[in-house]
Amino acid sequence: MLIDEVKIRVIAGDGGQGAVLFNKNMMSLGPTGGSGGQGGSIYIEGTSDLSALNKFRFKKEFKAEKGQDGRSQFHDGQNAKDLVLSIPVGTVIHKLETAQDSEITKIGERLLIAQGGKGGRGNFHFRSSTNTTPRQFEYGGLGESFEIRFELKLIADVGFVGLPNVGKSSLLNELTNAQSKVANYPFTTLEPNLGVHFDLILADIPGLIEGASGGKGLGIKFLRHVERTKILFHFISADSADQVADYKTVRNELGAYNKTLLEKPEYLFISKKDLVSSKAISEIAEKLKELNKNVLPISILEDESIELVKKILNKLILEKTKKKP
Repeated sequence: MLIDEVKIRVIAGDGGQGAVLFNKNMMSLGPTGGSGGQGGSIYIEGTSDLSALNKFRFKKEFKAEKGQDGRSQFHDGQNAKDLVLSIPVGTVIHKLETAQDSEITKIGERLLIAQGGKGGRGNFHFRSSTNTTPRQFEYGGLGESFEIRFELKLIADVGFVGLPNVGKSSLLNELTNAQSKVANYPFTTLEPNLGVHFDLILADIPGLIEGASGGKGLGIKFLRHVERTKILFHFISADSADQVADYKTVRNELGAYNKTLLEKPEYLFISKKDLVSSKAISEIAEKLKELNKNVLPISILEDESIELVKKILNKLILEKTKKKP
């Protein structure tokens, strides 16, 4: 089960207390109390793991450690370790007390969410010519505490679009461990299915039908999610009666919902090519290239087809992370 919304409390660590201590060595009298260490802060870091919010389902409070108190002989207390909480890329962070919102949009991106308390000064820092034996010190500052609501809004790198029953879920299963339900009838996919291919998030969204932008069928769910995808993989079945009409139907629904969706980069896959002849595939591809130059016939039954799709994905990974998968 994908957890996409959860509420927790984060408590940064308090700063350590300053020490009141004096030098016990003969002929070396004076204050030697060190300052307290910095309390641990709490950071949020983006990850490609879409199930990262699951760990917040039952544990609702996360607290960083307190800084150590100051010690003798001018030794300051040790700073506490910071606490880092991993959340999926695309998660909005709502600070409920302050009504401040922020968002993690990149893998490895880190945000400070609660600042640790500052360590208090020890009596060594209060010495002066008129105060040679100071007994003043400072308590450590309090760490920040906030109630946080995490709201996952999917930022899929690639959105799988198309009419129902065109092989989107089948390809997702081949590329990832999504294990989407597959069957030969419309609307097998009842809600978005997600998978991760190395550092790419792939989203297979319920198939569109004509009128989906007006709320018909399951397409409205698809349209809400596809707004945040970066690239579209558009699927058209090779055994369709009219591939051009299928393509235009989906594009019309995209534009009717939000015209900016038509501006996204798009690859057009002729799926299930094993169901028709090579000659028919060539004719279909020629017609579709007039609408989209990035046309590729594929079949999940052919290793060669899967490798061709992976090459496209690997190029996207390189663009996203500047590293090879």
